[in-house]
Amino acid sequence: MSGPMALEPGGPEQDTLALRLARSDDRTLALRLPGRHGSDREAVSRLAADLADRIGPAVHPYEVAALLEAEGLTAGQINERYGHPNLFSLATALYEQVPRTFPEPAPAADPWRPDTVRCLLRGLLFALPGLAYLLTAPLWHPGRHAAAPIAAGLVSWAWGQALGHRAHLRMATGRREAARTLLAGAPLGAALATAAAAPLAGSPLVLAVAAAQSLYLAAAGVLLVLARERLLLAALTPLIAGAAVLPRWEPGTPLRTGLPLLALLATLAAAGHALRGALAAPAASGPTRPRLLWSLPYGLFGLAAGVLVLLEGRHEPYAVIALTVSMGPAEWLLYRYRGLSVAALRATATPAGFLVRSAAVLGGCLLAYLLPLLPAARLTGAAPATLLLLAATLWTALLLQAFGAAWPPAVICLAAAGVAAAVPPLRLPPGPAVLPLCCAAALLGLVTYALWLLGRPARHV
Repeated sequence: MSGPMALEPGGPEQDTLALRLARSDDRTLALRLPGRHGSDREAVSRLAADLADRIGPAVHPYEVAALLEAEGLTAGQINERYGHPNLFSLATALYEQVPRTFPEPAPAADPWRPDTVRCLLRGLLFALPGLAYLLTAPLWHPGRHAAAPIAAGLVSWAWGQALGHRAHLRMATGRREAARTLLAGAPLGAALATAAAAPLAGSPLVLAVAAAQSLYLAAAGVLLVLARERLLLAALTPLIAGAAVLPRWEPGTPLRTGLPLLALLATLAAAGHALRGALAAPAASGPTRPRLLWSLPYGLFGLAAGVLVLLEGRHEPYAVIALTVSMGPAEWLLYRYRGLSVAALRATATPAGFLVRSAAVLGGCLLAYLLPLLPAARLTGAAPATLLLLAATLWTALLLQAFGAAWPPAVICLAAAGVAAAVPPLRLPPGPAVLPLCCAAALLGLVTYALWLLGRPARHV
């Protein structure tokens, strides 16, 4: 045979040449000998099977290389066990051998998961101050002298809503800034509420009751904004103890006066303690101070809500207790609405589909809020329609406020409260029949606006 030597495939000449090439290239003999190829491929296949669940989602061989490094494979092990010259060669082989798999992403955590215990506690705290009236009623006869505390309560409610909103805006900068807002605003609100009650008091005792009520509402508002609900509950324990013994024992004038006064002083001390701790927080630089006008609609809504609740309380006072306690579950459902809306946004692909789901979420939350109030209305003797319509109106308005839409619910609720309060003096239909009609009209407007505003995906991103 002339010319270059012809090599027979698989013959001994090929093994000799492979050996020379391997030595000349400074590689191991096993890398080239055909007897090792089968075992190398099997080792690579076993490695691919062991790491398939982690190699499959990789989008580039470099990710597999990083995985192999994390497994602690050295260059010598890669060469001797798997017959590859380096890490990236083995990674490429594994990447090509394992099919691509892209598992579904893990479900994201609900960013709006509510604190159930805290919400229920807040509902209880809204109602517990009513025990003070139960204890002190024989001393000042609220049935005949209710005008002054009512006027003070309306001012406190409106001021507290606006101040709470402003403090939460300042909370975005830091707790110290929010505490400074509360420190300046809470005493001023108490003074304004007391001044509003003064012309209607008629006696120093009634004025003292209105002033104590205003101070308590200001201090309790501070604790609620700073999320110190348990501290407020501890401050109210004298009221709880006094009300607990009333059915079995007559506490007498000293205790009827002393226990509410002790609870007031404890609440003021707790508010001072909470403010002192918040003011000790480091100063933070952040957004400029928000405008006062931004909190105005929240105050107007607080005034309107107070008037509507007052009109209901004139006829069914025990229904107001049920409504007040329900504010805790109402707050819980506001969080659930936002969480369910985010889930609906992830589950739909079209604006129309999201609108349908958003309407279902709104209806479901309203139903969940109103159903427990139905037996409460029957137990208190209140007209179910009036209580449910009023509760639904307040909850829907609070929902819109939670999304930053403050003026529409404020205007709608103010209009409803104004008409409901003005109709009886005009000798039109009796007051109890007017209130549900006003609430129904307000609810229709609020729900329509909520569907239009919150049925758009952009509001939930």
